[in-house]
Amino acid sequence: MRSAGVTLGLTALVAASLSGCSSNSQPDYAAICVDPQTQTRSDDENCKDDREYHGSGAGFFWFYMATRGGGLVPPIGGRYNAGQGTYTIPRTGSPTIKRGGVDKKGGDIGTITRGGFGKSGKGSSGG
Repeated sequence: MRSAGVTLGLTALVAASLSGCSSNSQPDYAAICVDPQTQTRSDDENCKDDREYHGSGAGFFWFYMATRGGGLVPPIGGRYNAGQGTYTIPRTGSPTIKRGGVDKKGGDIGTITRGGFGKSGKGSSGG
């Protein structure tokens, strides 16, 4: 009897702690896949890794935008404003980052509507 009570108590504790890690929580930054040479948004599939763009080189890179503050993103193929985000992973504090998952039609950066490529935290570059 006693061990069953302990097991149930531990199960409830674990379940409560897992719900705190819910995917419904809003990340601090959402990344869109971009071509910095043309300053246009590309499909998420083109950003196969988390390389950072440092002003040179060709290819597709993640562009990080804050999810709070009412920022808007362009649709795939549309031009984005490089002043509204950063090509390098924000490293101040312990930001949470979600790569991909912003609606292909563009719109509110705070609305992450579909899958995505995961999340990294604490300023790490893992994904």
